[in-house]
Amino acid sequence: MIFNKFRIPSASPRHNVVAALLILLVLGSSCSRFRRLERSEDWREKYQGGLDYYAKKDYYRTAILFEQILPIVRGLPEGEKVEFYLAYCQYYEKTYLLASNQFKTFFENYGRSSLAEEAYFMYAYSLYVASPAENLDQKSSIEAMNAMQTYVNQYPTSKFAEQANEVIAASQKKLEKKGFEGAKQYLKLKYYQAAVVSFENFQKSFPDSQYMEELTYLKVQAQYKLAQQSIYTKQMERYTATIEYYKELVDNYPQSAYLKDAQRYYADSLNEINKLKTKKS
Repeated sequence: MIFNKFRIPSASPRHNVVAALLILLVLGSSCSRFRRLERSEDWREKYQGGLDYYAKKDYYRTAILFEQILPIVRGLPEGEKVEFYLAYCQYYEKTYLLASNQFKTFFENYGRSSLAEEAYFMYAYSLYVASPAENLDQKSSIEAMNAMQTYVNQYPTSKFAEQANEVIAASQKKLEKKGFEGAKQYLKLKYYQAAVVSFENFQKSFPDSQYMEELTYLKVQAQYKLAQQSIYTKQMERYTATIEYYKELVDNYPQSAYLKDAQRYYADSLNEINKLKTKKS
């Protein structure tokens, strides 16, 4: 192997000290300017300083200065930009719920602004970004989906329309997954009646869900196990319901991979019904 015989000379200790001092001077100058702006009583100076920091993507300092002057500039031409940029500062600082509220406030205060459409989109989008994983409370996802649907209805030709529809679809999937996993959890815990009710509610809420085939089978299983553990007077009705749920699976998914297991529940239910009829006679 051939190594490069030329080496970059390392910086001398003196050069390192000089570089460090220069960095400290720059930082000190920046900090002293910001402190001076904070203490200034001239809102225009703070406004211009905030714009400068925003252009440098220093959202933390921009937000501090803009929050100080917001009560003063509200109602003035500068107030519109201050509120809009302040919302984006909160978004870029990843305080998404605060950003969502700020964008909503902007839209309500400046509904006729050329920035109102974008503000409403960002209000909904910030809610979506703030929403947690599927296994946690999905209040934010529901709010985001509803807000985005309102946005699409109000601005159907917007440049954000495609992204808005993607957010609606993604939120829908999160809600579907949470609902499906929640219903399955009842089955795992052997709360069979609650599982059946949850599966039926899911079918009503998400008729086009990707989980529908599996869910239809699990409803057969849950209903069969519910019938098994039921008192004698309830068994006939519940085994009959198992048969009806099996027919629903066959009708909707005749090639389903779950049919083999479902047929066992169907056959056993027929046998149990015949036994019950024999006992009655």
